[in-house]
Amino acid sequence: MIGLLQRVSEASVTVDGEVIGAIGPGLLVLVGVQKHDDEARMERLLERLLGYRVFEDEAGRMNRSLRDTGGGLLLVPQFTLAADTRKGTRPSFSSAAPPDRARMLFEAMQTRAAQRHTGEVAGGRFGADMQVALVNDGPVTFWLET
Repeated sequence: MIGLLQRVSEASVTVDGEVIGAIGPGLLVLVGVQKHDDEARMERLLERLLGYRVFEDEAGRMNRSLRDTGGGLLLVPQFTLAADTRKGTRPSFSSAAPPDRARMLFEAMQTRAAQRHTGEVAGGRFGADMQVALVNDGPVTFWLET
């Protein structure tokens, strides 16, 4: 699984003009599911997201995690992260998981995140045309892959 995480001051996702998820300070994570992904990889990515140290401590160093800060977590499904862009001018999505499998893993990740994280957890809608707004804090952006 792929997680493109961005430290944000605020972020939201809108579908059909309605805000369906929003957070204040925390992490916006675009989540891509590849065809070889399973629950173990999903669990590993979630643990890394909750524990990844991208927030500043008192000394200004990135030493604090989402667990430490209690910040928000906004998970947004993003199948284009699984694209193969190595050749030509059109991406190939042959490495992306089939939609039913990807939906199951993404929704399981949302459920488990809500169970494990004390801060706010929000999410995008799988398969929907979404508009994502964010204020990237830093900017700080990392690519995590399991």
